[in-house]
Amino acid sequence: MNIIDVNQFIEHKVLNRPKSLFHKDIEAFKDTLLEKIKGKSVLVIGGAGTIGSSFIRSILNYFPEKLHVVDTNENGLTELTRDLRSRKGQYIPEEYKTYPMNFGDPVFEKLFKNQKGYDIVANFAAHKHVRSEKDHYAIEAMVQNNVFKAKRFLDLLLEYKPEHFFCVSTDKAANPVNVMGASKKLMEETIMAYSRDMKITTARFANVAFSNGSLLDGYIFRLLRKQPISCPSDVKRFFVSPDESGQICMLACLLGKSGEIFFPKLADEEMIYFKAITEAFFKAMNLEIDYCASEEEAKEKGDSFKEGNPYPVYFFKTDTSGEKLYEEFYTERDQLDMDTFDSMGVILNASKPTYSQIDAAILKLKSLMENDNCDKAAIVALLKDIIPDFEHIETGKNLDQKM
Repeated sequence: MNIIDVNQFIEHKVLNRPKSLFHKDIEAFKDTLLEKIKGKSVLVIGGAGTIGSSFIRSILNYFPEKLHVVDTNENGLTELTRDLRSRKGQYIPEEYKTYPMNFGDPVFEKLFKNQKGYDIVANFAAHKHVRSEKDHYAIEAMVQNNVFKAKRFLDLLLEYKPEHFFCVSTDKAANPVNVMGASKKLMEETIMAYSRDMKITTARFANVAFSNGSLLDGYIFRLLRKQPISCPSDVKRFFVSPDESGQICMLACLLGKSGEIFFPKLADEEMIYFKAITEAFFKAMNLEIDYCASEEEAKEKGDSFKEGNPYPVYFFKTDTSGEKLYEEFYTERDQLDMDTFDSMGVILNASKPTYSQIDAAILKLKSLMENDNCDKAAIVALLKDIIPDFEHIETGKNLDQKM
């Protein structure tokens, strides 16, 4: 195996899927997808990331007329373009442009207004890592991106309403235990407030294996640098491949009704421990594991590692703030449609606050964050008040304190 085989590895070697989880729905609705995408203008925000770029590759199969991609990661946009231009037979519209900018900046608003909007808009620009909640500065940046900027963009969208607007969510928004999940839950409620006035959908989905910055993606860098690997032994997750992550977002964006939240249909037995997927990864790499008892032992062995020897890996029990041992896509209160799609379920009764309720929540958060005495505990307390089902797990440790 090599580092470009990640989709086949996760689908075939780990999840035992001969085809994409969503291939039946893609085939069943191919004519509808073509009708909704062909000849249309598309804007993808956060399109240089794993999920955004996969969404782009999925949607290009249906021949949009115009594609604009916005992302703060200039290098990522460069690689996206190189990847698309290097694929044999890849359709790319004549008007394809990438813009290294922040969707919260005035220059983006100028671009959007000069284009007079787009037919299809998808927003993947979000903080997505639990490690981003280490203190109130990191949390403020997360809430700014996931909520405040999203709200400002929704106001802009009202001026030039797209036919379809999709904003990515996360499984961590269901019964959130970390600030990232709480911020995405508030983002969901924010976009649902606007779903009365334009067509908006979202999706919660499983961990994207080997996505940028993910635990498994980090394995590639550790191996290339001959550095040891560490992994929680007691945390389990649902997984989808990078290709599958873009496919569910495309299906939710184009096939959903306004106000619906999509999620993949995955059985409980398909939830996999990180330890198990790590061991499967090493098996696929034809590498043995040297099970270490501590970070120190793993680093010591990593420093003297020689090719052909077992590779140092440290498995530990999780003890960091906001870390849930398992994830879920919905709660007992959610009304579900499990029949319309083969591979996706839909939450039909998502909360739809009023604009004034959203404005009040955001005003409270902004006022608190502007206070010089604001700290992490105060923000968590306010988020608990705004989102009643938020039960924060606080241990006093964060992931930046680990390998």
